[in-house]
Amino acid sequence: MGIMHSSRPHYGLQFHPESVATYHGRQIFKNFRKITEDYWQRLRPYAARMQVPCASQLLREVPRSRHLVSNAADQLYRDPPQTSQLVHDADKRSYFEVSNMVHLSHPSTGVKFLKLKWKKFDHLASQVGGARNIFCELFGRHKAEDTFWLDSSSIEKKRARFSFMGGKGGSLWKQLTYRLSDQSDMSFKGGGYLSIEDSHGSPRSIFLEEGFLDYLNKELLSFRYEEKDYEGLPFDFHGGYIGYIGYNLKVECGVVSNRHKSRSPDACFFFADNLLVVDHQNDDVYILSLHEECTTMTPWLDDTEEKLFSLKASATRLEEQTFQAATLSPYKAGFHADKSREQYMEDVEKCLEYIKDGESYELCLTTQIRRSIGEIDPLGLYLHLRQKNPAPYAAWLNFSKEDLCICSSSPERFLRLDRNGTLEAKPIKGTIARGATAEEDEQHKLHLQYSEKDQAENLMIVDLLRNDLGRVCEPGSVHVPHLMDVESYATVHTMVSTIRGKKRSNLSAVDCVKAAFPGGSMTGAPKLRSMELLDSLESCSRGIYSGSIGFFSYNKTFDLNIVIRTVVVHKGEASIGAGGAIVALSNPEDEYEEMVLKTNAPAKAVMEFL
Repeated sequence: MGIMHSSRPHYGLQFHPESVATYHGRQIFKNFRKITEDYWQRLRPYAARMQVPCASQLLREVPRSRHLVSNAADQLYRDPPQTSQLVHDADKRSYFEVSNMVHLSHPSTGVKFLKLKWKKFDHLASQVGGARNIFCELFGRHKAEDTFWLDSSSIEKKRARFSFMGGKGGSLWKQLTYRLSDQSDMSFKGGGYLSIEDSHGSPRSIFLEEGFLDYLNKELLSFRYEEKDYEGLPFDFHGGYIGYIGYNLKVECGVVSNRHKSRSPDACFFFADNLLVVDHQNDDVYILSLHEECTTMTPWLDDTEEKLFSLKASATRLEEQTFQAATLSPYKAGFHADKSREQYMEDVEKCLEYIKDGESYELCLTTQIRRSIGEIDPLGLYLHLRQKNPAPYAAWLNFSKEDLCICSSSPERFLRLDRNGTLEAKPIKGTIARGATAEEDEQHKLHLQYSEKDQAENLMIVDLLRNDLGRVCEPGSVHVPHLMDVESYATVHTMVSTIRGKKRSNLSAVDCVKAAFPGGSMTGAPKLRSMELLDSLESCSRGIYSGSIGFFSYNKTFDLNIVIRTVVVHKGEASIGAGGAIVALSNPEDEYEEMVLKTNAPAKAVMEFL
C-alpha cells in the first residue's frame, strides 16, 4: 500500500523488505531513488537562481558524526540516537542483554578426553522386531526407569531417519536436574539450583548464578575428541547430553522474567555414554560406547551385541495392543482445562486488541488440560501414542527420581546443527484435521495450503527465525529452501517451512540455541514483547510444553524438537499443552477449535490406555 502527497514530495509505503515473501524490493528502492533525483533535477534551475545549495552539496557537507534526517522539515541534522532509542520502550530493559547474548564462549576449566567405540550390524533392525522391540527388550524392563528414546516413529517421506535409545549404565552416565530459583521468576539474576547424580547414584547440588545453559556450554566445550573415532557414522549423535529444556529457560535467552513457576524441573538431561541407533532407511543397527581416554574396557558393546542376536522378531512380551477408539471429547473424559472455552476465547479477543494496538503481529496463545491418572505403565502409554500418532521428532524420557515421564509425538523440529556447521529450523504454523474420505482429506489439505490466515502465521515465524539464525550464521548464508510446504500426519495436515544457515565458526552450539529459544512458532512476533504479553494472559507455566527435547552431542552437534502433541506424566498427573497463533484474521471460536484439535491425539491415547 502506498500514498503520495498531492503537491509535496512526501510519500508513504507499507513495505517489509526483510520478509522472505517480499518481491521487487530492489525495484521499489530504485523507484524512490529516481523520484528523488527527478525532484532535485526539477529544482536545480530554481536553486541556481536563488543560490540555494542542491541536494548533492548538502549531502557532501553533512558531518560524518551526524546523519541526515529526511522527515524533519525544521531540522536537517541531529545527533545519532542512542542505542536504547532504537528499540520499543517495552523491550528496553532486555535489549542490551539480548544484543550481548551471543559471544565468544569461554572454555571450561576441566578438559575431558573422550574416545568412541562402535559396531554396525547391517540389515538387523527388521530381523529383531524393529525399533520398538529393541527398546522394549533392551531398555524397557523395570518400568524403563532412567531411559531415553529419540524416536523417529514417523519415517515416511524421509522426514526422519534415525532413532537413538539407551539408559543408565556407563561409567560416564550422569543426570542433571535444574530448577530456576524463586528469584528467577522475577528476574534471571536469580540463577538456579543444579542437582547432579553420577553413575554410582551419588548426588550433589550446586547453585548456578550464570544459569543452566552457560553450564551446559562449558561442559560441551570441555570435551576433546578425535574425529576419526566417528568416521563412517551417518548420524551426528555419538553420545552426550540428552533431555529437555523447559519453556521457562527463556529467562536465560533474553526474556526479562517468568510470571509463572514450573511444576516440573526447568531442565533435565542424562549424559548418555552408551546408546543404540536404528537406521530406518537402511535397516541397520549401531551400538556406541563413549569412555574416557584412559579407559579401554567397553563390556557394554559385547553384552548388547549378544542381547541383540538373542532377540526373536516374531515374539515379544510387549506386542501391539488394540484399544477401543475413544469418541468422547477429552474435556468430557476426566480431563480438566486450565481455562474454559469462554475464557480462552476472551483471551483470543485480548490478543486481537494487542495486535490492533500494534503491540504484536502474532501471539501464540496456549493453555493446558490435565487429569489424574494414578498408577499406570507410562511406557505402555507412550507405545500406544506412537502407534496412534507417529511423528518424526517423537521422544520418550523417563527421569525416575523426579517421577517424570515424557511421551512426545512431536512433528516439529526446533533447531539442528550438523557436523558441517549447518543450522536448520522447521517451524510449523497452520494446522487442519484430516478428512474422513480421500476427497475430503484433499480438500482440507488445499484449504490449508491456500489459507491467507495460515500463510500469514507461517510467514511471520519464518521471518522471525531468519532473524534468529541471522544472529549466529555467516552473513548471506540464511535461506529458505522450503516455504509453506504442507505435510500430512496421522490426524492432521500441517504447514511447514525450512530455514537454513551456516553457523559462524566462533560460536558454540549453545550460543545458537540461546539465540533462537524458545522456538518462534510457540511465541509470536516480535518475540520478546509477545512473550511478555503471553505471560500476562496465560494462567500457569507452560513447563516442559513449548520447550525442546533432544540431544547435544559431545562433538558439538545438536538436534532439538518443539514439545507439542506431548503427554507429560508427573507425580500421578497427565498434562497436555496446546494452543495456536493469533493474527489479525483470527476468529476466537475457530482458534478454540484448533487448540482442541491439537489435544485430540495425545488425549485420546491417554483415554484409550487407561
